[in-house]
Amino acid sequence: MVADSLPPYGWTRNSYFKLALINQLDGNNSVIKETQQKFNGGYRSWGSFFVNLSDFYDTKQGYLVNNTCIIEAHICVSNLNAIQSNSFKKITTQTNCSKLGDKVARRRESTEQEYDKETETSEESETLSSTTCESSQTEEEVQGSNLTLRDLLDLENLGTEEAVFVPLLEEACIWHPSLIRSQSKRTRRFKIWAFTSLGQVLYILKTSKAKDMDEDASNHLQDLWEELLNASGFDLTWLKPYVESALGMKDHLERTIEVNKLKDRVVDLEIKMKQLRGELANAEAEFEVARRALSEARKCFKEIDLNVELGYAMF
Repeated sequence: MVADSLPPYGWTRNSYFKLALINQLDGNNSVIKETQQKFNGGYRSWGSFFVNLSDFYDTKQGYLVNNTCIIEAHICVSNLNAIQSNSFKKITTQTNCSKLGDKVARRRESTEQEYDKETETSEESETLSSTTCESSQTEEEVQGSNLTLRDLLDLENLGTEEAVFVPLLEEACIWHPSLIRSQSKRTRRFKIWAFTSLGQVLYILKTSKAKDMDEDASNHLQDLWEELLNASGFDLTWLKPYVESALGMKDHLERTIEVNKLKDRVVDLEIKMKQLRGELANAEAEFEVARRALSEARKCFKEIDLNVELGYAMF
C-alpha cells in the first residue's frame, strides 16, 4: 500500500511480520526485527531502527555489497474475526542502487535458494508463525494482540507535555506489544499514569546527553524507573540496560569533571615549569658573565684589610 493512500477509518488488519536486512558476507550477522500489530485505517504506522547508516554504507560490514542490499519481509495477515492459517507469505525485496553485475545476481540467487531450503525444513516448527497464524489461538489472546495504544488511551485529549511522549510510546509498543497487553485490564487512570511515566523515561533517554545527567537528573530518572518497575506491570527488560547506562553517567560525569580539573592543573604546572626553566637559563647566563668579569678583575687587584688605620709617620 502506498503511504499517501491510507485506507479509510474503520479498516483494520491483524498482522505478524518479520523484516530482515541480509548480511551478504555472513548470514549470522543479518539484522532481523519481528513483531505483531494491528493496523488501523486512517493512521500511519512507523518502522524502527535497524543499523547505523555508517555501518550500512560500509561495504566491509556486508549489508551493502556492489551497491546492492537485500531486504526480506515475512508477513501473515488476517481480519479481526478470523485468524487464518497457512497464509504465511514470503516477500523478498531487493533494492538496487545501481545495475547488478553477474556476480551480485548469483549471490542473490544463492541466498534465496538457501533460505527457501531453510524455510521448508523449519516451517512446521516455527513458533512465532504458529502462535500468530494458527486458528487454535484463544479469543482472549487475539483481542489482546489486536489492541493499540490508541485503543487504550484517548491520545487526542492528552496534555501538551504528555503528547510529546506519544510517538516514542507508539514505537515502543510496536516492537514490544506486551506493553499494551499488560495494561489491557487496568483502569483508565492507571493506564495514563503507567504510559506517561514510561513516556517520561523514554523522552529522557531520547533527548538527554551524557553531560546532562547530573545529580538532579539522575535522581529524577531513578525515581521514575523504580516506580515503573515496582508498580506499572510492564516487562521492561529490553529497556533496563539503557536506563542503567544513563544512571551510570552521573558517576562518569563526576569523574570526568575531576579528570578535567587535574588536566588543567597539569597544564598550569607545565606552563609554570617552562617559565621557571626560562628564568633559570637566564640566571645561569648572567652568572657566567659575572663570573668571567670577576676573574678578569682579580688579575690586577691585590686585596688589603680595609679595617687597617691609614696613619702617618713623624720621621
